[in-house]
Amino acid sequence: MIFQRALRRELLSAAGAVFTILFTITITFMLIKILGQAAGGKVASADVIALIGFSVLQYLPVLFILTGFISVLMVVTRTYQDSEMVVWFASGLSLSKWIAPVLSFGMPMVILTALLSFVATPWANRQSAEFRERYEKREDIAKVSPGKFQESASSDRIFFVEEVAGDLSKVQNIFINTFRNGRSSVVVAKEGKIEIDARGDKFLVMSQGRRYDGLPTEPDFQMMQFERYGILVSGQTKATAGDKSAKSLSLQELLQDPNNFNRGELLWRISLPLMCFVLLLLAIPLGFVNPRVGRSANVIVALLLVVLYLNLVNIMQAAVVQERFSFGNSWWPIHLFAAVVVILLFAWRLYVNSHYHPLVLWSRLKCLMRGKDTKAKCAS
Repeated sequence: MIFQRALRRELLSAAGAVFTILFTITITFMLIKILGQAAGGKVASADVIALIGFSVLQYLPVLFILTGFISVLMVVTRTYQDSEMVVWFASGLSLSKWIAPVLSFGMPMVILTALLSFVATPWANRQSAEFRERYEKREDIAKVSPGKFQESASSDRIFFVEEVAGDLSKVQNIFINTFRNGRSSVVVAKEGKIEIDARGDKFLVMSQGRRYDGLPTEPDFQMMQFERYGILVSGQTKATAGDKSAKSLSLQELLQDPNNFNRGELLWRISLPLMCFVLLLLAIPLGFVNPRVGRSANVIVALLLVVLYLNLVNIMQAAVVQERFSFGNSWWPIHLFAAVVVILLFAWRLYVNSHYHPLVLWSRLKCLMRGKDTKAKCAS
C-alpha cells in the first residue's frame, strides 16, 4: 500500500509536468495559427479566444493519451536508473505488480479521453465551424477594418474605407478596386451603405463618387461620375446551419447515418480511449533501461511505437472512409495487435532469466559457436 501511494503521487507529479508542457506547446501553436488567420481576414478578431478554446478541446484527447504514456514511461525508467527496481525484484515482486497502481492512476484519464472524444470534441468542432461560417457569410464590406486594404473572399476585389459606422452598415471615403476578365475597375465614393433587395441580395450602394474602367493609357479607358451606384456584395444567404461534417456530429447522429465518413469518424473516436488504455500498460515494460546506459534508446523506441500506433489507426480510418475495409473488421485488429505486443513485452521482462528466453538461447548459441570444448560450459 505504501508503495502504491508513493507511486501514484509520483505518477501524478510527472503527469502534471508533462501535461503542462504539452498544453503550453499546443496552445502556443494554436495561438500563432489563429492569430495569423485573423490577420489574414479568415476569421473575426473578436472570435480568436473562442476559436483557440475550441481548438484546444479538439486536441485534448491526444494530449491525455501522450500524458499518461510519457508519465508512466518516465517513472518506470527512473526506478530502473536509480536501482529501485533491483530492490523491488529482490523482494520477490514482479513487474506485473505495477499494473494495478498504473491503472488506478490512468483509468480516470481513459474515461476523460472517452468523454472528450464522444462529447466535447464534436461540440468544439461544431462550434468552431459555426463561428467560421458565420464570419464567411458576412458581407465583404463588414470585414473591412478602417484604414486597411483588404481582399474579398473571391480574391477579385480590394476594399479600403476610411471610416465605418457603428452598425457596420455605413462607410465613408470608399475605395474599391475590382479585377475581372483581365480588366481593372476602380470606384471611389464619399459614402455608402449596405442595402438588401427583395430577393435578399446585398448591395453596397455608394453616393457621390467616380468610376474608372481600364488604364488612362488605353484607348477604351472610361471615367464616369455618379450620384448613386450599387455593387453586389453577396447573394442571398441562408441561415447558418453549422458544419455537418462527420467530426461535428454527435454519436447518435453518426449511428443514425452510417455512411463511410461517419464510420471512419466513429472508428477514430472508439480508438482514442482504447489507445490510452493500451499505451498505459505498454509503457511499463518499455520503461526498462540499463542503469549503466543512458535512457535515450528506450525513449526513442517508445515514441516511435506511439507514432506507429497513431499512424496505423489513421490508415485504418482512411481505409474505412474509402470503403476498402468494413467497420466491423477494422476497429479492433490494431488494438488487439497492440495488446499482444504488451503481453509479449511483459513476458520478455518477467521471464528474462528463463532457460527458454530468447536472450538466453542466443547466448547459448554464441557460446556453442566458439568451439566444441566449451559445450559443457555452455550447457551449464
